[in-house]
Amino acid sequence: MWNALALYLPHLNAALNIVATVLLAMGLWNIKHGRAKKHKKLMLNAFFVSIAFLGFYLFHKLALFEATGQWNRPFPKDAPQAARITYFSILIPHILLAISVPFLAIRAIYLAKNGRIVAHKKWVRYAFPIWMYVSVTGVLVYLMLYQLYA
Repeated sequence: MWNALALYLPHLNAALNIVATVLLAMGLWNIKHGRAKKHKKLMLNAFFVSIAFLGFYLFHKLALFEATGQWNRPFPKDAPQAARITYFSILIPHILLAISVPFLAIRAIYLAKNGRIVAHKKWVRYAFPIWMYVSVTGVLVYLMLYQLYA
């Protein structure tokens, strides 16, 4: 069971990241076009998809550890040096910024829910690009680790 979960959960996680990315982009487009209600629904859905991703990501870590004794899948040592440099150049800021996304998103939701729209706008000026970057680079990390250099 653990082997199957370790094998298949990364694909689910990538799909969730893609969905979150699309929802974020649609949420931004809708607020830019004055559709606040649609924006709210899309952004809340992006948040819940991201929370689902986080749960499955942590479950994948457990499954991988149970199956292999390792918490992380190593990047292949036989991959080209340029690929290794690119991978780690994407991965390191991805990890550092990903840690902040739940807090940034929760604060953005809190501000909007409490009608503090000016503060919400100021906050998401930074929170949104970080969240989008983490979602997109999550897919890139997946592609490099599980598809291109698997």
